[in-house]
This record gives sequence, C-alpha cells and structure tokens, in this order.
Amino acid sequence: MRITMFRKLMAGEFGQVRAEMIAHDHVLSSLGGRTADEALEAGTEAKEVWVAVCEAFDVPENRR
Repeated sequence: MRITMFRKLMAGEFGQVRAEMIAHDHVLSSLGGRTADEALEAGTEAKEVWVAVCEAFDVPENRR
C-alpha cells in the first residue's frame, strides 16, 4: 500500500480533518509508541500503519 492510499483510507474513514489529527497526534503502542505520521516517516509500511489505526479505532473488518 502506498502512503497516498493510506491517506485516502484515513480520510474516508474519519473525515479529512480528523484523519490528519489522528495521524499527527494519536500515539499507537502497536507502532512502538509512535504516531502514524512518525511511523510512516520512520519507514514503517503504510499497510502496517493502517492496520494499527484500524485496530486502535475498532474499524470494522470489511472497511480495512
């Protein structure tokens, strides 16, 4: 998954503004205590970050 697809999925699930806030501010323990943006910048695969966000926010399986 590309980062652009990750951003599109985030906006589709949470709305553009909230998606940006979540990616920038919400620390995810499953990503080593980093935010989604920090994890992506560190080279974590976008799919792994998306799954971590989905798990943290209980996104239904059919929208993952």
